Amino acid sequence: MFTRTRYQYGGLRKKKRAKGPDAWEFRYYETVGGSRNRKSTTVGTVEQYRNEAAARQGVAALLLKLNSEAPHIGTVTFAALIDRYVEEELPERFSTRISYLSMVNSHIRCKWADFPLDKVKPMAVEEWLRQLPLAPKSRANIRSLMYSVFKCAERWELIEMGKNPIALVRVKDCSKRLTTPRVLTVKEYCALLPHLKEPYRTMVIVAQCLGLRVSEIVALKWGDFDFQNLTLLVQRSIVHGRMGAVKTEYSSDIVPLDPQLVSVLRELSASLRALIRRHT
Repeated sequence: MFTRTRYQYGGLRKKKRAKGPDAWEFRYYETVGGSRNRKSTTVGTVEQYRNEAAARQGVAALLLKLNSEAPHIGTVTFAALIDRYVEEELPERFSTRISYLSMVNSHIRCKWADFPLDKVKPMAVEEWLRQLPLAPKSRANIRSLMYSVFKCAERWELIEMGKNPIALVRVKDCSKRLTTPRVLTVKEYCALLPHLKEPYRTMVIVAQCLGLRVSEIVALKWGDFDFQNLTLLVQRSIVHGRMGAVKTEYSSDIVPLDPQLVSVLRELSASLRALIRRHT
């Protein structure tokens, strides 16, 4: 016989700690393998959440997950939705996660956190995006992220399928540049190089000759170069000091090297070895 799943609210209580301020503890039940087990987790301190209502906001995402199979009761706010999205759906790539979190915390959350999901309307979002002091491309990125968040709301059955309000939101001129890129002539490029110190001079030459992203250039190691066969293996990148994979699977590749570029690289390598010898 089918048993109707009950909606779970959980319980909050203040818990004293040996060091530091008291903390809010959230107690709930978790069903695993047919058995219902009592669980608890620390939400935050009483300094972070001044009262129970504030602490409830801190567990909103967890409640959505716990009640995924229960009939929904009450109003789901955009804050609860975005918290669950951040917890479960953020991309694994570090640079992408940082970018998404920046958009969430700097723009989306402060505007829409307290709105019930059914009160987030296309025209209101479109007008808000239009007023943001950002480039059209940045506004389009925020719009795309909000669309993805509401697609998760559809999958989690928090809104009706096909009722994503962001689908109707437009961002005008999203592909239009605010300024025209300054393209150097060959003469200007050659005149620039003598004014650059190492290793920046070599980095600029590598960028010009191979078209690599700066994140890929700073992640290069001497072992990536095969000077005998005139090739370079591009296989990693560094973003915000964190080493990871290249941006796309097609970016990881063997790149041919021109003999003149190899000469520049060998010159830098010899200079670095001489510098190390002087300091050892």
